[in-house]
Amino acid sequence: MNIDRLVFAVAGFFVLASVLLSIFYQNQNWLWFTGFVGLNLFQAAFTGFCPMAKILKAAGVPPGEAFK
Repeated sequence: MNIDRLVFAVAGFFVLASVLLSIFYQNQNWLWFTGFVGLNLFQAAFTGFCPMAKILKAAGVPPGEAFK
């Protein structure tokens, strides 16, 4: 897997996990985490800067086309 696919996979997992936590623990504060992930994806679309992509690049994951 390359950085692009891993960024989307991790973001999707975080969104799904936070929604499930808000449902099963009856606490809507978990949805703030969902909003944080969405906001990071939104800003990465315009700026090209993604903290997760930087971490994965430092870990030696091969780059994709979006985050070079």
